[in-house]
Amino acid sequence: MPGNPYPQGANWDGAGVNFSLFSENATGVELCLYDDRDENLEIARIAITEQTDCVWHIYLQGAKPGLRYGYRVQGPYDPNNGHRFNPAKLLIDPYAKSIDGTLRWDDALFGYTIGHPDQDLSRDDRDSAPFVPKSVVVDRYFDWRNDSQLHIPWHETIIYELHVKGFTMQHPEIPADLRGTYAGLAHPAAIDYLKKLGITSVELMPIHHSVADRHLLERGLTNYWGYNSIGFFAPDARFSAAGSAGDQVAEFKNMVRTLHSAGLEVILDVVYNHTAEGNHLGPTVSFRGIDNTAYYRSVEGNPRYYMDYTGCGNTLNMRHPRALQLLMDSLRYWVTEMHVDGFRFDLAAALARELHEVDRLGAFFDIIHQDPTLSQVKLIAEPWDLGEGGYQVGNFPVLWSEWNGRYRDCVRDYWRGSDQGIAEFASRLTGSSDLYESGGRKPYASINFLTAHDGFTLNDLVSYNERHNENNGEENRDGESNNRSWNCGVEGPAGDNREVTVLRARQKRNFLATLFLSLGVPMLLAGDELGRTQRGNNNAYCQDNEISWLDWENVDLKQLEFTKELIQFRKEHPVFCRRKWFQGKSIRGGDVNDLAWFRPDGEQMSDEDWGAGFAKSLGVFLNGDEIPSVDAAGRRVLDQSFYLIFNAHWEPVEFILPPEIWGQSWTRVLDTRNGDAPAEDNWQRAAGTKINIESRSLVVMSRVA
Repeated sequence: MPGNPYPQGANWDGAGVNFSLFSENATGVELCLYDDRDENLEIARIAITEQTDCVWHIYLQGAKPGLRYGYRVQGPYDPNNGHRFNPAKLLIDPYAKSIDGTLRWDDALFGYTIGHPDQDLSRDDRDSAPFVPKSVVVDRYFDWRNDSQLHIPWHETIIYELHVKGFTMQHPEIPADLRGTYAGLAHPAAIDYLKKLGITSVELMPIHHSVADRHLLERGLTNYWGYNSIGFFAPDARFSAAGSAGDQVAEFKNMVRTLHSAGLEVILDVVYNHTAEGNHLGPTVSFRGIDNTAYYRSVEGNPRYYMDYTGCGNTLNMRHPRALQLLMDSLRYWVTEMHVDGFRFDLAAALARELHEVDRLGAFFDIIHQDPTLSQVKLIAEPWDLGEGGYQVGNFPVLWSEWNGRYRDCVRDYWRGSDQGIAEFASRLTGSSDLYESGGRKPYASINFLTAHDGFTLNDLVSYNERHNENNGEENRDGESNNRSWNCGVEGPAGDNREVTVLRARQKRNFLATLFLSLGVPMLLAGDELGRTQRGNNNAYCQDNEISWLDWENVDLKQLEFTKELIQFRKEHPVFCRRKWFQGKSIRGGDVNDLAWFRPDGEQMSDEDWGAGFAKSLGVFLNGDEIPSVDAAGRRVLDQSFYLIFNAHWEPVEFILPPEIWGQSWTRVLDTRNGDAPAEDNWQRAAGTKINIESRSLVVMSRVA
């Protein structure tokens, strides 16, 4: 039967399966079917003759979920003109909802002969089918039990970035057969921990089906992070406890439903900027063999080679409508079919490149803005790529939030004592209005983070001056060299050096407190609250082992409790998670401003003070009576007023509390010197009182009267 061109992919309707594949330059397409017990036994090869609008389609009566399949696509093999068709290579369906197994590396996967003097201009006609994972027809039915996206307001959002395997692999309360899987993350022990921690949203590192690089496997390593996608619709079989013949789809859905029932959003870290096929010397496993010129950006005037804005060998072609359609269909699928709450886009600047320059109004962003589904979920950009002009922090359009790399760098510099103007620190603390306000965005456009999967953990940030990536097998050349870290005097573990141990603990509390007291959306790296270390490795992308997995047996309980209390404190006080910008003036007609900055002597900061590069200490008043918002019921939002004192100086500093107009009396509610409030009851200080602030510490005081 001819079938239909849409929807693309393999879609079961209860009576049979419709197969649909786009290729505008192919001269023929064959559908290959495989035995359900022996994945390498081809049971049928069917020529697809129907073509509508460059989409090849066929309907197989009686075909059912669980059927394994792949495509062979015929056309010119002419790399100099961008065409790399080779019907000897079995191809993964770009719209496959499930992919069975993992790629097994072999020279037969390449469209050209490895070692040939003409490199990719040669042609290899060996069959790659035994080494290619098969696409699988799935049953899309799932009992969602009235589940839907949670739509937690941005200003109430607290993100927790985790790796499905890394978070669950060593958890003692998760059954061994569920560790490292979607089912493990849905286990009551994992849910209970996330709820008690207080976060609102889990951001999952890539779960699209991915490929482990050949050179890593040959060194006994793997692509643990998974930023090497090959299937934009398929949950990665690596994380499936139920199996990979379609069962991982239901397992993923159950995980989302379970997290939602606990009030936790699911945000996916997605990699739409490149694929695992790499550069012109990479394998032919999907897009390259289906229609290379449609899916990939080629070098202008020399289409044998790829534009590489990602450092991964290729860049998807956002100028081609079918490539755009693929991405939009994928995003909508994860929202409508898989119920996820949003996306974090890896190297998002690459998606905006219609020409060479980053185009803020690129077609990809325009399409998302007008889409009635995608415009309503959380959209987070990693606002840079590796191309010229690729650092675009602050330049994304409305609806988008961004990983604020300038926040990370500035706060790291401040607490390590780097010479920098205090003005930037103040801006980052109050939402980075210099980056986002003029574009019409709100404070929650800033995703504030100090650590992420890429770089040092929080523990290592205060324990290492240099990266220690020897285990990656690249002679310690990989990873960031400018980490803005400080080891507090000893490189690596402090041993019995109590002075260094105490200082490091305080520095970690300083970072955590700054993160959760800053305006914007805080993002916590999984394990930072536990004291997790990667032993100085700041690029653990290839370490699927204890270096990357959370160690649940060696937990810094004091730091964990401090983090929980910080998160709860933020939730209880709307002055720290405002929906609108500070104005530096009275908004509701009160006697004092909504925000004010002070020197240690209790006087307000002057223009000259802001320009002092040596300044390491300041106070900030946050007025809980001057919040320019109403709640969901239309009631005025009110909160306590707070005075925050920051001292990054290497010596204690004497502060004088501000005059009475800002508050007659203050009580201390947090002190990073010890990680808690003072032991004595009813600790209270009057306006104008002198108080001693420990070196490298942060104090939060609440206005009593």
